[in-house]
Amino acid sequence: MITGIKGARVRRAIAAVVTTGAVLTTGALTAAPAQAVTKPTITAKGGFVMNNGTGKSLYTKAADTRLSTGSTTKIMTAKVVLSQSNLNLDAKVTIQKAYSDYVVANNASQAHLIVGDKVTVRQLLYGLMLPSGCDAAYALADKFGTGSTRDARVKSFLGKMNSAAKSLGLKNTHFDSFDGIGKGNNYSTPSDLTKIASSAMKNATFRTVVKTTSTKQKVTTKSGGYRYYNWANTNPLLGTYSGAIGVKTGSGPTAKYCLVFAATRNGKTIIGTVLASSSVANRTADAKKLLNYGFAV
Repeated sequence: MITGIKGARVRRAIAAVVTTGAVLTTGALTAAPAQAVTKPTITAKGGFVMNNGTGKSLYTKAADTRLSTGSTTKIMTAKVVLSQSNLNLDAKVTIQKAYSDYVVANNASQAHLIVGDKVTVRQLLYGLMLPSGCDAAYALADKFGTGSTRDARVKSFLGKMNSAAKSLGLKNTHFDSFDGIGKGNNYSTPSDLTKIASSAMKNATFRTVVKTTSTKQKVTTKSGGYRYYNWANTNPLLGTYSGAIGVKTGSGPTAKYCLVFAATRNGKTIIGTVLASSSVANRTADAKKLLNYGFAV
């Protein structure tokens, strides 16, 4: 037994050791602070990512720099169509020779619409967004513009596209075409395009169309018979990236390779854009990097 003053000192020393041990043990069990997520490097000239639920910006690279948009322009084309009052998605549009002549003359991506076929507005939206049909874009602009001539109707439709951009408060976006094949004055930014897509995604029909990987559509022919159109989505993320729900590819000599993308995981939706990536493969890789980053931060 330890007694007296010496014993008291020993007991205090033992208590101190026990206390210190407890502190050390507690410290060892405390989780180390999480490491910061590294901001990705992308090949695209411009990129932007935001939380679609909150609108919070998560990543920027030249996000407000005006760049050519290629066929990502068609997101606004679809948005304008779907915003029309008293819209009848089952209304039929007769395919005109001008639409097929246009895609041939411009060597443009097409839905391979056949002159004389009667195609519904809903079907044209699939033809617009999946195979990126410039013929479908022309048909929709002709249908939903106003005027006594086709040129007047197209000009009117472009006016609607630009008005829609202004109504979203976008200052760095301008459209001079319904499909991205512009005359040099068709541009947007990664930030603006993401906001256009976010707005479009509020529409249920738009969401349904852009998440569709492929579709088979029955249309009425000029002679009163029928035929089927088979369209596959050009968006490489659908079916390959967990949670991918859209949105639209784009490419062109000036635009290079573009992709507006969106995905949802555990109730969180990330939406963003890459513009002027260096190849199809790098465009996809860029988008996946930014989605991964968006879900991690």
